[in-house]
Amino acid sequence: MSISPVNTTTNKLTEAKGYNCWLQYEKITDHRLIESFLPWLSSIHVAGSSVIIDSAVEELQTAVYSMFDSEITYSDSLDASIVLGALNELDVEYFNIDNEEIENINEEGYILKSVTKGQRKTLLAAGKTDKGALYAVYHLLRIIQTGGQINNLNIIEAPKNQLRMVNQWDNIDGTIERGYSGQSIFYQNGEFTGDLQRIKDYARLLSSTGINAISINNVNVWDVETNLITEKYLPEVSKVADIFRAYGIQTFLSINYASPIQLGGLGTADPLDAEVKHFWKTKVEEIYRIVPDFGGFVVKADSENRPGPFSYNRDHADGANVLAEALEPFNGVVVWRCFVYNCRQDWRDRSTDRAKAAYDNFKPLDGKFKDNVILQVKNGPMDFQVREPVSPLFGAMPNTNQVLEFQVAQEYTGQQKDLCYLVPQWKEILDFDTYCKGEGSTVKRIVDGSLYKYKYSGIAAVSNIGDDINWTGNTLAQANLYGYGRLTWNPDLSSQEITNEWILQTFGNDPEVHEVVYRMLMDSWPVYENYNAPLGVGWMINPGHHYGPNVDGYEYSAWGTYHFSDRDGIGVDRTVESGTAYTAQYFSPNFETYNNLETCPDELLLFFHHVPYTHQLKSGKTVIQHIYDTHFKGVDQVRELIERWESIEGKIDEYRYNNIRNRFDLQLTNAREWRDKVNTYFYRKSGISDEHNRTIY
Repeated sequence: MSISPVNTTTNKLTEAKGYNCWLQYEKITDHRLIESFLPWLSSIHVAGSSVIIDSAVEELQTAVYSMFDSEITYSDSLDASIVLGALNELDVEYFNIDNEEIENINEEGYILKSVTKGQRKTLLAAGKTDKGALYAVYHLLRIIQTGGQINNLNIIEAPKNQLRMVNQWDNIDGTIERGYSGQSIFYQNGEFTGDLQRIKDYARLLSSTGINAISINNVNVWDVETNLITEKYLPEVSKVADIFRAYGIQTFLSINYASPIQLGGLGTADPLDAEVKHFWKTKVEEIYRIVPDFGGFVVKADSENRPGPFSYNRDHADGANVLAEALEPFNGVVVWRCFVYNCRQDWRDRSTDRAKAAYDNFKPLDGKFKDNVILQVKNGPMDFQVREPVSPLFGAMPNTNQVLEFQVAQEYTGQQKDLCYLVPQWKEILDFDTYCKGEGSTVKRIVDGSLYKYKYSGIAAVSNIGDDINWTGNTLAQANLYGYGRLTWNPDLSSQEITNEWILQTFGNDPEVHEVVYRMLMDSWPVYENYNAPLGVGWMINPGHHYGPNVDGYEYSAWGTYHFSDRDGIGVDRTVESGTAYTAQYFSPNFETYNNLETCPDELLLFFHHVPYTHQLKSGKTVIQHIYDTHFKGVDQVRELIERWESIEGKIDEYRYNNIRNRFDLQLTNAREWRDKVNTYFYRKSGISDEHNRTIY
């Protein structure tokens, strides 16, 4: 057995490989491995009962049958080869487990331990709760798929982050905002889909990496989607929640802040209005009657023309707290996005800086939010660019729960046409030292709650999946979804560890394939950055759809995303002395580092400073020569990626090979466009020739 594509025109084996992602469960033919693994996988004793335990058992059965052509039998004895369940249902002394070992792991933690008693081999996969037991099973299967050993296991593990969430930007008409992998797997033509099997397979993929929460609709909640919290759609929401619940994943909904008006018939959505408070109280009660373990609301308010508390001269704490009060009796939470800015900025006004918006809006409100409100902060101050600094809001609010927001969907990083593996970027962000409580105050310590002891904390991200047969458009983009889940579970994992895991589970253990795919993934972010917007300035993309170059596309717009290039130089002055003073939002010494032209890192130079084209970088090159060189290099590097991929033709199944190869054709076209348009633009602006006399138009 394996994951089987549902409602597709064909069930060919090669397409199934694309669909199965990292849960391939490929048949193992090496007799040494079979002899090593099978004695531990022949029978199972299940302690306790729940839908999550049922999922764990089903996953084991599916995997073992697929990999070994063998069925697991049930046993009433603790001497079974696998003992699965929650620790409170088991005699831990029988397995020589010290109670102190398990006391300190959290509710989603687990023990994976191999025990040999005489001729008997028993593998314990036990969680602090049933969720932990499920995660233990996925860990075991990951070890088997990656060729590890299971005869001497003694693993005690728990997630570092409490909330590990994906945000679907799906609309009920079936479209996905910033979706690059087909249509929604949740909705079709104004209704929920009937294809629940595919939703179940998605739950399996997410759970296997440790994801425990999902919001199932777009943060931009339009008229039809506003009704998701009504009796028209809640029974369907409940069916989806049932599927995710069985895999330890809690369901959330994005809401329209104007719902009291649109659904309740009120004349206001003022969060301090008594009728508005009553509306939300009764609405939340209705939701929990139908979805008893509902997670809560995700809210985008007062941003990009979405309604919010600003309409009533209230602040974000007022806006969030009315929802939090309604959810509090049910242990629900409000995930309040901090992507808030005036999207009607005047390009003539250089004193207004969109990058400052999140900090300016939320820092003064620290401590005013109820303790079941979580602020969701984008990783950077702008909008998921290929390079931007870490948001200064991290660490700036010690009395307010925070989660970090990433974008797995590659809106500005190639849209799953171009290869751009984001795990190394996310690692840099998580490891960034904010100095909010002195040295060592990294972003990962803030969002895991250990630095400020937040009640709720974690990481969320915009999902990159759709109904394409391979889920992510470009098969290699599956690595971003996998890597995101693994990093949310444990931000201390290295990019190398995560990448190796994904390749072995997805493509098998051929050394040549492994080496080629590994290097392609690890090189891809720098390659993309080379032919994209230079030195952290960002944007320069086509307005609206955000794919491909348009250097002045937003330069005179109201969206506040400028590069201020003129005949003499380029970049945004965000210094205290002569610019927008954005640098002052950072703790020392980051403030001084960014504010000083001499110490500012080259890769972020143009984000923080306006400099002449002849300004010399730390590399020794001038800014203009760096622009020319990197854009020519980026195109050459894409050609090298293609050559590497072609070198393993025949070692990859036809569907995945052709899918990736075709995407590289799109990437090469895109890279050429970036090279020629960016280089030509700045040659015409500066009048400075390329030192190497290459073709610039």
